[in-house]
Amino acid sequence: MRAGVVVAAQPGVEDLAVQAEELGLSSFWVNDTPMVHGDPFVALSLCAKATRRIRLGIGVTSPALRSAPAAASGFASLNALAPGRIICGVGTGNTARRTLGMQPTTAAALEDFTTALQDLCAGRSAEYREGDRVRDVRFLHAGAHVNTTDPIEFAVAALGPRAAAVAGRRGAGLISFGLLDPAAWRALHDARRQAAHATLRDPGSSADSYVVTALHLLSGNEGFDSDVVRDTTGHLVLSLLDFAADTPAFAGRLGPDQREAVRRLLDRRGTTATAPDRYTKIYPNYLGRIAPQDRDLVLPSLMNSLALVGTRDDLRTRITALEQAGVDELLVQPVIDPPTEMARLAELLA
Repeated sequence: MRAGVVVAAQPGVEDLAVQAEELGLSSFWVNDTPMVHGDPFVALSLCAKATRRIRLGIGVTSPALRSAPAAASGFASLNALAPGRIICGVGTGNTARRTLGMQPTTAAALEDFTTALQDLCAGRSAEYREGDRVRDVRFLHAGAHVNTTDPIEFAVAALGPRAAAVAGRRGAGLISFGLLDPAAWRALHDARRQAAHATLRDPGSSADSYVVTALHLLSGNEGFDSDVVRDTTGHLVLSLLDFAADTPAFAGRLGPDQREAVRRLLDRRGTTATAPDRYTKIYPNYLGRIAPQDRDLVLPSLMNSLALVGTRDDLRTRITALEQAGVDELLVQPVIDPPTEMARLAELLA
């Protein structure tokens, strides 16, 4: 299986991209969460100039964040800097919208956005709508400004069949956050194939599938409950607890110990699940290194479902199962020591 990394936009991100390329990793992604992280287009512009081979992705942008013309201009401009190396991840904006106190957009809006982006980035016209006014738009400049000749890869963020069907109808790949259940991946691919068949697309296209997770190789007698393991995987676990704290209906489907962790999280953040401004208390430092006092919230049950932790044999067994379920690339999100974690990832999958 191929391997890549996902990071937050920040100064020095291009140095990490260079190291990822030197390690032989396949792709380097930057989050698009405007009120939490830096701008991914700025970050990947630096990475594009500093690297030569590695593919560069934004994971993921959304119609709830950017208009199709603005997003297309960003991606086509990156494609001019790194021809044929750009990956456009698109989604409903679950995280990026909730950090603004808003709801994600719909699958229908996601599909319209993806269609427009694909058309514009390929140099075609696309429909652009503002209220009741609809216009056909296209790039009015090309050449050195933007690159609409080299293809841009598209991947739709999906946890269920509706988003997977969008990927199938648009001939796009899939990207999923913390989805490590092979059966769930087979279901996503089934939904994607069925949608592709319904629109007469080739379901056997070369569109790739990516899973975002955290990875920790246990050393010696190290146990699952060590501080190092909790620190390495805690950002993923806390992201799920943050979502649960913000979404009572989802929290209600969790187990008793997990609901108790959500209750403690809300109490520590000084808010409630119904407070209008709860997003300002829940999401600061989202996907960043967790505080030591929050280590007890990193429950083994959540850690095991969202992250890859174990011996070398354990990890390779789980990775092989994902590969057999159709996952093409493992994307690790390092937060403790990114250079060391990238090196371990490259060595494990070599």
